[in-house]
Amino acid sequence: MCWCGIAVSQILAVRVDLWNNGNLVQDIFLGEIKVPVKVLRNDSFQAWYLLQPRENGNKSSKTDDLGSLRLNICYTEDCVLPSEYYTSLRNLLLKSSDVQPVSASAAYILSEVCRDKYDAVLPLVRLFLHHHKLVPFVAAVAELDLKDTQEANTIFRGNSLATRCVDEMMKIVGKHYLKVTLKPVIDEICESPKPCEIDPIKLREGDNVEINMENLRYYVDKVFREIVRSSISCPTLMCDVFYSLRHLAAKRFPNDPHVQYSAVSSFVFLRFFAVAVVSPHTFHLRPHHPDAQTSRTLTLISKAIQTLGSWGSLTKSKLSSFKETFMCEFFKTFQEEKFTESVKKFLDDVSSTESKEPSGVSEPVHLKEGEMYKRAQGRTRIGKKNFKKRWFCLTSREFTYHKQQDKEPIFTIPIKNILAVEKLDESSFNKKNMFQVLHGEKPLYIQANNCVEASEWIEALCRVTRCNQKRLSFYHPSAFLNGNWLCCKATTESTEGCARCTADVPADTQIEIDGDRETERIYSLFTINRSKLQKLEEACGSIAVYQGPRKEPDDYSNFTIEDSVATFHTLQQIIDIVEKLNESHEKYQKKRSSSAKYGSEENPIVGKVS
Repeated sequence: MCWCGIAVSQILAVRVDLWNNGNLVQDIFLGEIKVPVKVLRNDSFQAWYLLQPRENGNKSSKTDDLGSLRLNICYTEDCVLPSEYYTSLRNLLLKSSDVQPVSASAAYILSEVCRDKYDAVLPLVRLFLHHHKLVPFVAAVAELDLKDTQEANTIFRGNSLATRCVDEMMKIVGKHYLKVTLKPVIDEICESPKPCEIDPIKLREGDNVEINMENLRYYVDKVFREIVRSSISCPTLMCDVFYSLRHLAAKRFPNDPHVQYSAVSSFVFLRFFAVAVVSPHTFHLRPHHPDAQTSRTLTLISKAIQTLGSWGSLTKSKLSSFKETFMCEFFKTFQEEKFTESVKKFLDDVSSTESKEPSGVSEPVHLKEGEMYKRAQGRTRIGKKNFKKRWFCLTSREFTYHKQQDKEPIFTIPIKNILAVEKLDESSFNKKNMFQVLHGEKPLYIQANNCVEASEWIEALCRVTRCNQKRLSFYHPSAFLNGNWLCCKATTESTEGCARCTADVPADTQIEIDGDRETERIYSLFTINRSKLQKLEEACGSIAVYQGPRKEPDDYSNFTIEDSVATFHTLQQIIDIVEKLNESHEKYQKKRSSSAKYGSEENPIVGKVS
């Protein structure tokens, strides 16, 4: 069986990689082609392409030995209406976490009627992320998931709506986290590989299993160390989700002290870090699929990380249950208490709502220092003399500034008191590279020496304050001067901010999401699955609403119906909204086709390319 990977390059070309996954151990690269985007714009496109060797600068490979490939490419157009058209559907979806039971909500119903849950998960997660509603929704569907979980050791191991939502959230939000945590060590493994095969059956002639085991141990130690030290970099949203999952699991299995850890490790180790290690190209940690030997090394490391990350897994009974004897022997080299305590500390850090020392020691950890300019707090007018050069120091406990380096601090802000860290509009003081630290008193306005330094300080401050319980949701992007806020013109200094906080995570992890486009995709899914909506509606009516003849179980056994009346009510709302959106789309298409020239930007040519 073959599979293709598709990517769009910066030179406006589509690269198609062809792989053979018939080998159970390793996917085999067959070749790649590049198709210029301008070719795809033609009305008729029929051609065979010779597969090329992987682009690595080596021009000596023969290109006629790899075979050829023919593609059938389909173009689908999203017709996104103005935002006001989606108000009803958007509101119905966003209140899903408040519906009792959650299985009667619009979001859950979408996942029930879609053939593949992933089709529903992606737009739902993006929509909830955009409107800051993901955490309560994940908590609601996770609680439903836990009702059907009978044993603590199988918690969150299936592909339910809850687990898929968390998986997708981690992929979207955790890109930067993976990059800063794993990319350096993954690059080392791929660019300077050492033999790590420890399976006696797979050893090649001349291999030394003891040396290979030492190499593997070195890599596992390094990857594991980077992970358990990375809690301070974990995005706030991931921490909030893990916190909810941890407490739901402890509530479901109150007599199991380990379940609160396994609920988190089943995601962050098994479904996040371990998956990224074995498939670094999928998470943009490497440009290509690794070669066979490197891929095998990454697979062994991934297996080790999964086991090390499973709370309480390094017991004798667990070691004896390894399917592979060589893996059991390998894990005997690990010090059980040392590793389990490191995992426990890491899981505590990424699923807690309280700030913690990143290294677990009693003394504050120095994180960053440097010279910048600060504006005198409390001044109400603009003036150059208000800005003084100061030496700033950030530790895991406090943020201080001094007149000079090695002098006593003039002002100290405990980390736990910082409410937000945000950029400041240049227009406030007609100065670039400014940011503000909000801490309950007057905002502290700081000017960095350049934009890179400003981003680094914002990122560092956001990381150490991500678990503060009183984080602000809104802030003023400009200063309060001459009796009013320059951004919103409010005249009271204590007025709530007019812009939503954006610096919960590092700047390059900010997510650009078009909420209307995601709502349009959800509408399209409801439209495509209209017949299933009707079947689900009939099932609810058969159960409770109309009190009619009860249908055979097979008619609705695939649906989750906890409350037939509540589900029926939501279905009626969905169908009514979809019908109105259908009418709006028809009117819009007629108006566009009659007023816009065919082939213009407003009315582009839509065709099927084969």
